[in-house]
Amino acid sequence: MFALCSVGTLNATQVQDGDPPRAGARVERLVEGLEYPWSLAFLPGDEGVLITERPGRLRRWTAEGLSEPIAGVPDVFARGQGGLLDVALAPDFASSRRVYLAYAEQDDRGRAGTAVGMGVLSADARALQDFQVIFRQEPKLSSGHHFGARLVFDRAGDLFITLGENNQRATAQDLDKHQGKLVRLHADGRVPHDNPFAGAPGARPEIWSYGHRNPQGAALNPRTGELWVHEHGPRGGDEINIIRRGGNYGWPVATHGRNYSGLAIPEARGAEVEGMIAPHYVWAVSPAISGMAFYDAERFAQWRNSLFVGALKQRELIRLQFEGDRIVAEERLLGELEARIRDVRVGPDGYVYVLTDASNGALLRVSPQ
Repeated sequence: MFALCSVGTLNATQVQDGDPPRAGARVERLVEGLEYPWSLAFLPGDEGVLITERPGRLRRWTAEGLSEPIAGVPDVFARGQGGLLDVALAPDFASSRRVYLAYAEQDDRGRAGTAVGMGVLSADARALQDFQVIFRQEPKLSSGHHFGARLVFDRAGDLFITLGENNQRATAQDLDKHQGKLVRLHADGRVPHDNPFAGAPGARPEIWSYGHRNPQGAALNPRTGELWVHEHGPRGGDEINIIRRGGNYGWPVATHGRNYSGLAIPEARGAEVEGMIAPHYVWAVSPAISGMAFYDAERFAQWRNSLFVGALKQRELIRLQFEGDRIVAEERLLGELEARIRDVRVGPDGYVYVLTDASNGALLRVSPQ
């Protein structure tokens, strides 16, 4: 399906007691020269891969190379952590050719928030046509931080959007604001009537769950159909959550992390608080996680029943191993690359694909050594 630029192997190394084991991985560098790539989506057949670049470009990569920027992409707020972020294909892409983008946008006061829109990818894949915004985070509070912005369609075709709290901690508990929330919409942007807060006085009807900090990974569990989301803690306390309808996931009242200064989070009442859903999995030391993909492909039997997570600070691809839904082991795969991993996806060919977060970012294809 893809032409390769270079191939390398990371050899297993000895690690100190208590550290997650490191395994070897085979890494194929497919394309370089991407400017802070953030997300990717696989087009059907031999149409290639859509890749977002945070400064505001959507590109297509095929065996013939990297395209010029695709026309029709909205203007974005490319400051701090903002910019052009996630990309997802509609479940009916084969007939509709609809592509969804999540991005940061600015208001006339200079504040920013997450927006989501959709357009139709032209037959030659050179333009997004008839782009329309279907969701805007309100109010806009960000000066450049914590946009969240992962997009996931569930099995019914509804769209989940992860939203950061814009570095405004207390708003994650406010149901009249979109900050620190997961929202659920129909694919055309309408609010489902069975959302937990639809019709509730003073609450935003789009909200599905709340009490999140900055969720930058989301995926459906292929075995159960449940939505799993991970989010950045502050200093420590990165966590994975299994999302429940109407659930409160605690931030900033319940957290395993501390402020970057080392002091306690002012609002925190403990790592776990009654009435709030405790994390399914927690890192005491933050890898700074981004991107998430379940591995359910047939190609590599040793990776079946795994969850892959990218790490920015620790510059790793982390493989989590399960017994049922319980995470029982971690394995680190790419640390010797010294690359910040922004996104991770499982391709239709059963390989794992990652994007490196850099001014000269790359798309890599990963397989067991």
